[in-house]
Amino acid sequence: MASALAHAEESPTVLPKVRATADAESYSTPFAAATKTDTLLRDVPQSISVVTRQTMNDLNMQSIGDAVAYVPGIGMAQGEGNRETPVIRGNSSTGDFFLDGMRDDVQYYRDLYNIEQVEVLKGPNGMLFGRGGVGGLINRVSKQADGQQVRDITLQAGSYDNKRLAVDVGQGLGAGLAFRVNAMYEDSESYRDGVTLERYGINPTVTLQASDATTLTFGVEYFHDERVADRGVSSYLGRPLNVDPETFFGDPARSPTATTVKMANALVEHRFSDTTVLRSRFRYGDYDKFYQNVFPGAVNAAGTTVQISAYNNDTQRQNAFNQTDLIFTIDTGAVQHNFLTGVELGRQETTNFRETGYFGDATSTQVPLSNPRTASPITWRQSPSDADNESTAKIAALYVQDEIVLTPKWNIVAGLRYDNFKVDLTNNRTGAKFSSTDNLLSPRLALIHKPVETLSLYASYGLTYQPRAGDQLASLSATNESLDPEEFTNYEIGAKWDASPSLALTAALFRLERANIAIPDPANPDTRSILVDGQRNQGIELGVTGSITDQWSIIGAFAYQDGEVTRDQSATVLKGSRLAALPKNTFSLWNRYDFSSTWGVGLGIIRKDDLLAATQNLAPNGVNVTLPSFTRVDAAAYFTFSDRIRAQVNIENLLDKDYYQFAHNNTNITPGSPRAFRATLTTSF
Repeated sequence: MASALAHAEESPTVLPKVRATADAESYSTPFAAATKTDTLLRDVPQSISVVTRQTMNDLNMQSIGDAVAYVPGIGMAQGEGNRETPVIRGNSSTGDFFLDGMRDDVQYYRDLYNIEQVEVLKGPNGMLFGRGGVGGLINRVSKQADGQQVRDITLQAGSYDNKRLAVDVGQGLGAGLAFRVNAMYEDSESYRDGVTLERYGINPTVTLQASDATTLTFGVEYFHDERVADRGVSSYLGRPLNVDPETFFGDPARSPTATTVKMANALVEHRFSDTTVLRSRFRYGDYDKFYQNVFPGAVNAAGTTVQISAYNNDTQRQNAFNQTDLIFTIDTGAVQHNFLTGVELGRQETTNFRETGYFGDATSTQVPLSNPRTASPITWRQSPSDADNESTAKIAALYVQDEIVLTPKWNIVAGLRYDNFKVDLTNNRTGAKFSSTDNLLSPRLALIHKPVETLSLYASYGLTYQPRAGDQLASLSATNESLDPEEFTNYEIGAKWDASPSLALTAALFRLERANIAIPDPANPDTRSILVDGQRNQGIELGVTGSITDQWSIIGAFAYQDGEVTRDQSATVLKGSRLAALPKNTFSLWNRYDFSSTWGVGLGIIRKDDLLAATQNLAPNGVNVTLPSFTRVDAAAYFTFSDRIRAQVNIENLLDKDYYQFAHNNTNITPGSPRAFRATLTTSF
């Protein structure tokens, strides 16, 4: 190794990878970086889905929403058209995002230009990641400088004036040094009238093999995303409005959203031996997020006008985190212990400022349903309830996990994390100060049985918390600052089978319970709240990823979920209510078949049952608003002209079906895209 690093001109510099990822041309991978250990996915006792780089390329995935389309047990909500909002096992979140295992929790749209794989961990993950992640979380694994020579330029064009350029360049420089640069620029329009998108990013990384045992990695990223905040269409008599999918409600010209992200990352890894490694990660992130939207509300009883409202919001956040892990193995007689121990320290400083849009003296206006745009003058000022606050969150955590190999057929995983999580919030409008301190203990326990080497059966238990500050650290008030955090408990049994070295099948049966929900005290509803156990989701998830033959690759997912409110929580959220954005049954299947080394085709199907736009028994117009079930077919064709030139065409919604993609609430519902094409050309040099 030392010789190879010293003489890069004789052979490519290949540095040891910090994290194992998938083969370059595979839909499956044996590892997930989020586990922090080199345990095979097959032996991890929880449901984890990994979307590899090849999967992202073949399906032309460019966002988190794209990446989870074929993952069981997860969907997306609208997020008011300014952020990604995954719904994992019935729980929506805008903050449960991680990059290389560290928090990336501001509300924005992430791009996949610099990502090697996307990992979706389902069920609470408090032991590994601390607070939040109540239904699960999403971890992106970034591309790193590993010494391999990379020279890729990708050009894309498609429907609705889609234009995109991506560059991936890297190589070894000798003397143990390697670099890699990923960059992207996109300028596109949309099937939605007046909706535009411009984004760009650059992410250089450098890796230094300081010695045979020590690796240093450094990287920075600058990313900017600017688009129109699109909150879709309203509803009437329990269904989304039947209008042309391009129809914009409100005013796109006064609905901008923009995010600028600046990150600096460092990693130090030292291997004391083959079984002992020390790994320390550092990250500083600076986030600047603004959005403004002029958006629809309820349709009047006669079905002739629709309410239009407006507001804007500015968020500034600075994150500083360090995670230091020591991973080692100890043998005690015939029993092997694989330990993960770690410390996490963090500080998050956030400011939020919101203004309401006033139409004269009113906070809304009515426009004809036949022409739901508005050009009415709007003045922006704070209402009595608009946020003007600043907060500081401090995190200090210790955790330990032991993977106990009792015999070749029986393993136990036991772990415990302690978090001291403190939030101080100041309301600048009133001068009021709020504070909460939570000392959280997050356990994990699982039993694994391996009747044969390629099959693991497991039963697991996990617990995580959502402090009252919320996943955006802005929810503290006089009413809730003294309340215990919400608790989410997951019980799961499952099976993972590597049917072949390139094909993995998974099954999980789970029950996720939510406790410590704050509701008004019936004896004193104006001034007191009480905590109740109020939500449950249970179901089954099935997944398949990999290759059936050398020519045929596949991704498949099925999920059945039964989520409901188990206790009255308000006048409209009553016992028995179905959870929002949670279809009972979802099914997806993608196939790629290569007829030869020069060309192949892809075909996919996505099926979702109907779902509620909001968790409640009584919508504003007197009925529940339901998004109808739908089936969408996608397709692709692939062409390899030479080792240096590759091309593909992706078609979304091949049969041009009308459907509704997702919702934010009863009056913000996004129609799905009509048939759309994207053509991509990749050159390697």
